[in-house]
Amino acid sequence: MRAPLLRRSAALALLVVALAGALAGCGKGAESRTASRSSTAVFGSSPGAHAVIAVATKNTTRLGGADPASDAAAVAQAVYPGLTPATRPQLVALVDERDWPATLAASSLAGAPLGAPLLYSEGGSLPRVSEEALSAMHPLGARALGGAQVLDVGSSPTLPAGEPARTIAAGASEPAAPAVAIAQLESSVSGHAPHDVLVVASDTPQALQMPAAGLAAESGAPILFVTRSAVPAPTNALLRTLHHPTIYVIAPRLLHASAYAQLARLGTVIRVSGSTGGGEAPSAAESDEPVRNAISISRFSHGSFGWGIHEAGHGLVFASVARPLDGPAAAPLSAHGDYAPLLLLDTSLSVPATLTRYLSDIEPGYSGSVPPVREVYNHGWLIGDEQAISAHAQAELDALLEIAPRQPSVGEQTVAEGE
Repeated sequence: MRAPLLRRSAALALLVVALAGALAGCGKGAESRTASRSSTAVFGSSPGAHAVIAVATKNTTRLGGADPASDAAAVAQAVYPGLTPATRPQLVALVDERDWPATLAASSLAGAPLGAPLLYSEGGSLPRVSEEALSAMHPLGARALGGAQVLDVGSSPTLPAGEPARTIAAGASEPAAPAVAIAQLESSVSGHAPHDVLVVASDTPQALQMPAAGLAAESGAPILFVTRSAVPAPTNALLRTLHHPTIYVIAPRLLHASAYAQLARLGTVIRVSGSTGGGEAPSAAESDEPVRNAISISRFSHGSFGWGIHEAGHGLVFASVARPLDGPAAAPLSAHGDYAPLLLLDTSLSVPATLTRYLSDIEPGYSGSVPPVREVYNHGWLIGDEQAISAHAQAELDALLEIAPRQPSVGEQTVAEGE
């Protein structure tokens, strides 16, 4: 049987570990299975630096704080601590947190070829935590962009001295425009047009759009915007230049037939839904409920595209539906380390039953013939403070991700008997 969940008093004693310690484990080695001593990570070298804390249990690591800027900074520095040339990014993407379409579209920048983590600005100002993370990561400069260290996606804050920037216009009245500009930039850097694109309806709830961030980062496919009923002119024009790409539709139940008809003239349309395979026809796995939609995207695969997670041995990112900006903020965790898809909680207090069932389906297991040290593990990244995901929910997730004993299969028993 699974060990009982930690009580609230124990949950409050969750380990506070240095970010470097969390990185060393990444859910795959000894750190993911054993406790480590406590310490506090304060990012930034200046006195009184803004604290962004990594809180860990044996199977989970919490990154971030009380706001999206802190969450993005914590994730960025988990992936790029900036301590050696190999742990410094080429480029950092800086996006105005008030511009949702630009923020979501910028998630693909975390993947190849740029590998750019995302930091948030507040209009023309740069939060202290973002400024300190930018200084700590000390970007190397992207040669393909003339040595730019910062890609300013329409935010235009005052940057620290010595941070050369490249700018993409955003904040346009047409949400599709900045996404098209980002896709064109990525094409120019990679030297080829994308074969796959993700399509998101800009007039659907942001919680349904959130998981597109991780999938875009993992696959490198740009995110393009439509509406529920039509394909805007900028998106239409770009898709025509791609010569019939594969178009993956996020939250496919919410698009009307008119939008599908327009997309079908521009490429091969695949609905991102649930079980392996996808297709153009509606699937029973499709959902317009955020928690189920995120699980459906985690399960989805189409050929070599998609997560296709139906078994143990994965990193998983957990965020709150109440904090949509945490989706793009967490995108680097989907393109580095254990390449984790985004899953959602619809309450901070506990893990929803639907998510509990999915995590039980992909629970790691071991047997007498295959001991735990020979098996694979799951690891969870939690984004935000306890207002986003409570300590109690973190304890529940830790238990759900724990490797557990199971009965060996017939094949395993045969091997064991032969030995």
